[in-house]
Amino acid sequence: MTRCERVKAAMAHLEPDKVPSCIHLARDGWEVHSENLYERYVSEELRKLCEEGKLSRQHAIYYGMGNHVLTLNCPWWKWYDVPRSYFTDEDAPDYLPKTIGYGSYDGFAETVRKLKEYTDAYVLVTIWGSYFEKANFARGIENFLADLAGDPEYAQRMLDFIINKNMVMLENIVHTPGIDGILLGSDWGAQKDLLMSPACWREMIAPGEKREYELIHEAGVDVWLHSCGDIRKILPDITDMGVDALNPVQPECMDIYELKEKYGDKITFWGGISTQKTLPYGTPDDVAAETEKVTSALSRNGGYIIAPSQEIQSDVPFENLCALIDTAKRL
Repeated sequence: MTRCERVKAAMAHLEPDKVPSCIHLARDGWEVHSENLYERYVSEELRKLCEEGKLSRQHAIYYGMGNHVLTLNCPWWKWYDVPRSYFTDEDAPDYLPKTIGYGSYDGFAETVRKLKEYTDAYVLVTIWGSYFEKANFARGIENFLADLAGDPEYAQRMLDFIINKNMVMLENIVHTPGIDGILLGSDWGAQKDLLMSPACWREMIAPGEKREYELIHEAGVDVWLHSCGDIRKILPDITDMGVDALNPVQPECMDIYELKEKYGDKITFWGGISTQKTLPYGTPDDVAAETEKVTSALSRNGGYIIAPSQEIQSDVPFENLCALIDTAKRL
């Protein structure tokens, strides 16, 4: 099986010949570890592809590490020329801020084409902070949470505005040849619960999310969702809305084995290996043991992609990162 085929089999809740993996590093982790990763895992063939401009150095490293999923950003939009007071004032503004688009569609399509030509990976477009967090970026998270409760009319205007912009941008990229999945990121959970009530999420957040998921699925592309924290109260909604894969699945926030029992036949989990405890503070043997345990349980009948529960940061020792990668490679 190709790497892409393994991912698609896992997402279809079948057991591939090998459990797929997708291990990523945060910016600070990348700065500390990327050179050593390049030396350890990037083959001569991949190095040549880098030199010829056919793969980026980052994609070569991640592919050499054994990742079955390769990610890339896409043309998108951001807030533009927003006054500081929009973020700091407690009272909701009486206007919506300006926006500006960025990115090259031709460059994006060419990167997708190269990933499909020179690797056998599943290609995932990642759109971090796509909706709820987009409002937070303009208003600040404390203010926007207060807006949801204290000025829901403004909050709904903001959310509708963001979704309408997102839909246009998604329509521009979703039919790009070679895309397998699109990830939308919004952190709705804290360490012990949702950041808002389930009722608020269902009324104000879910309808916009559903519009995005339907557009992506209509194009024959998988929907991936990133939401940190404890989101158990809305997991039934998320599965009913058709999300195909969920990340990061933090074991300190949710019982990942209970999640597998309840939802393992409906959704694929990407993550689950502790970045709060084991990876930064354990030994390489601890990391290998947890990777084996989590993978054994969560990959039963498919539905799992091996990964840490957050991107690897600089507090993770290189030998622990290698233990994670090497264990994932042999499972």
